[in-house]
Amino acid sequence: MKGIVFTEFLDLVEEKFGLEMVDKIIYQSELASEGIYTSVGTYSFSEMLQLVTNLSDNTGISTDDLLLVYAEHFFGMIEKSYPGLLATYKDPIEMLASIENHIHVEVQKNYPEAELPTFIVEEKTENSLTMVYKSSRAMHHFGLGLMNKTFEHFNTEASIVLEKIKEDGTEVRFIVNKK
Repeated sequence: MKGIVFTEFLDLVEEKFGLEMVDKIIYQSELASEGIYTSVGTYSFSEMLQLVTNLSDNTGISTDDLLLVYAEHFFGMIEKSYPGLLATYKDPIEMLASIENHIHVEVQKNYPEAELPTFIVEEKTENSLTMVYKSSRAMHHFGLGLMNKTFEHFNTEASIVLEKIKEDGTEVRFIVNKK
């Protein structure tokens, strides 16, 4: 997993819960990196899982809710760092439908060793989108948070329904309807 995912997560933890919480969850985790991350480094997903789980345990906030909030924070970094990519799109449905064939292609150019989830578009209309998320990491709530912020970015409202295809969350269907 790319280091920027870790550095942004720890920035969010510090912003929302304080530096003491950052130190606490790093200390509670068994991290090969010892909690020292660079944005361009590559680290084990198990480290992110430990950090999120420990934050959940210390705050009483579910891991799904933490991933949702983290995704919304992460989208802010995307807006600042990659405004040209977002400017490519004029509509949130169009942008979400292009995750696999455009956005992930661009991410792979910058981070060739990034392990990205797969998004398969099952159905797309002007105002709706049904797509399947597949990832062994089961971070579908991170995807949901990014989708929520995509609609906010375009000043548009939507309902997004998440259906687990596999109970462990490694395969999820998103049903998106623009309001």
